Amino acid sequence: MMALMKIFWPLLYGLVCVSQVLAQEPPQAVTPAKTTVVVLGNPAPVTLGESNRSVVIMDTQEHPRAFQTVEDRLRTDASTYIEQRGAGGAQADISIRGTSFEQTLVLVNGLRINDAQTSHHNLDLPVPMDGMSAIEVLHGAGSTLYGSDAIGGVVDFVTATPETTALRLRTGVGSFGENDQAFTGSITGKKWSELVSGERNFSTGFIPDRDYRNENGSSETRWKTPLGESDILLAGSDRAFGADQFYGNYNSWERTKGWFASIRQELGDKTNAAFGYRRHTDNFVLLRNDPAFYANQHVDQSWQGALRRSEHLGAKSSIFYGLEGDGDSIQSNNLGKHARNWGAGYLDADLQWKRASLTAGLRQEIISGGYHVTTPTLAGSYWLGSSVKVRAALGYGFRLPTYTDLYYSDPTTIGNANLKPESAWNYEAGADWFVGSTSYLSLTGFYSRQHDTIDYVRPNADSLWQASNLTGLRYAGVESAWTWHPMHGEQLKLAWTFLSGAQQALHGLQSEYVFNYPVNNAVFEWTAEPVRGYMLQNRVGITQRYQTDAYPVWNVAIARERGRIHPYLQMSNLSNTGYQEIIDVPMPGRSFTGGVDVLLGKQAR
Repeated sequence: MMALMKIFWPLLYGLVCVSQVLAQEPPQAVTPAKTTVVVLGNPAPVTLGESNRSVVIMDTQEHPRAFQTVEDRLRTDASTYIEQRGAGGAQADISIRGTSFEQTLVLVNGLRINDAQTSHHNLDLPVPMDGMSAIEVLHGAGSTLYGSDAIGGVVDFVTATPETTALRLRTGVGSFGENDQAFTGSITGKKWSELVSGERNFSTGFIPDRDYRNENGSSETRWKTPLGESDILLAGSDRAFGADQFYGNYNSWERTKGWFASIRQELGDKTNAAFGYRRHTDNFVLLRNDPAFYANQHVDQSWQGALRRSEHLGAKSSIFYGLEGDGDSIQSNNLGKHARNWGAGYLDADLQWKRASLTAGLRQEIISGGYHVTTPTLAGSYWLGSSVKVRAALGYGFRLPTYTDLYYSDPTTIGNANLKPESAWNYEAGADWFVGSTSYLSLTGFYSRQHDTIDYVRPNADSLWQASNLTGLRYAGVESAWTWHPMHGEQLKLAWTFLSGAQQALHGLQSEYVFNYPVNNAVFEWTAEPVRGYMLQNRVGITQRYQTDAYPVWNVAIARERGRIHPYLQMSNLSNTGYQEIIDVPMPGRSFTGGVDVLLGKQAR
């Protein structure tokens, strides 16, 4: 890495000097063909046409009753594979481009919320979906900007900024004893706003010991000061669920609680500061009918502080740099008591010319215990005319082992205190074609070369799962996506991702997680307004996991979206497919949820 730094820093400085010279020319950059704003993967907001990376943006305020959970939203991205155990969002993992679920970094408003105990809890989101404005998904390494865990990609849940003073109430019932309630209230002033959101859903379960109860709520206050905008977010969640077969042939039970608080402050036009704190508890019982047989209680905490600054070079180009500090700790009857801290500094140049753009960044991370890592990234794009953009990127990502990876033990699994951090070089090249304002086509080829990959392996079914570092793991694939608006109020989306992995990394061992990736994953989505004021959405996903048969899942949603009273009906797995996203953990069959959403106050649109 030291040799890489000696090359990379002078290269970055040279690019900055060249940009300063070219910035003297009148700006003639190609007008972006798409105005969707992208934050993820860039140190500052850019449009989709200006982004050098493969990024998917999901507007959670668009057709809000078409999806029951954030997991359903994420499934519309064919490169994002959801490995869900419990219905209703009780527990789910995110895999991007075939990487393990631990290699995906999860953010809320750009701040880390990955769980220090185990990445199985990364989607214990404290903010309800109605309190969000967007979900942004970065495909590929993101450690240069975001640090540890961003090997396969990054998912950022962006909270909503209220536009009007209003109150929204929702209630619904459904199959398997499902019962949902939610509210979202907002107040807006000249220089401030407040958004409060809460959600509760529970079910008796589609099979025994698969009941769940989920509750979460958030409050976000924004106001403008002479320094700039201030933002305080307070949020929490409480999830209890039957975990039958989640971690083996046991009728387990689990309850997790999470608290998250963050403050962000602009310090003028060029500088901003942010701080986030997360506390998470996990109460796990192996046998629900005999809690005294084996139980774990984990409490983990994490914090992040960041100071970021930008300098503009002409009309379009900029330099971004900053310092970050992070820490996490755990206190557990099984894992023991541990803590670690790390600090980082980064520099990123975002250079824009007439038809080309180039992003070059470098991050230096120093971690308690004497470990340090350098993570570079380089990405560029070039417009071939006004509608076709070609792009390429390379990046390095790394991940520290979770405390479960290092210290956990139970009747079937044992951790490994000698694990090395895992890392990967990711490469990609692709093209985007913007056909006016009605159609967008994206095609990307990618390759990931991993080092010291962490997985749980065993020689045979009679042995314990042992956390280990694997060598020789490789992923290659192609992802494609097409969005078309044939007429006003109608949209078609097609996406397909093909993956191939190098199986020699196992050396004859059985893998618990790494080779659960989908070889083929395709999504078709059609949204229309067949009757004035009503929305109809059809979604069909077809997934073929490694060494398994392909299976289809068909979902349909109908909702009224105009006026103040919005009845809705969500139909899940209409094909009644029997399938598993995690081996030996069955998913629900056909189910229905219906209800009404009532809006009081001014409508935002």
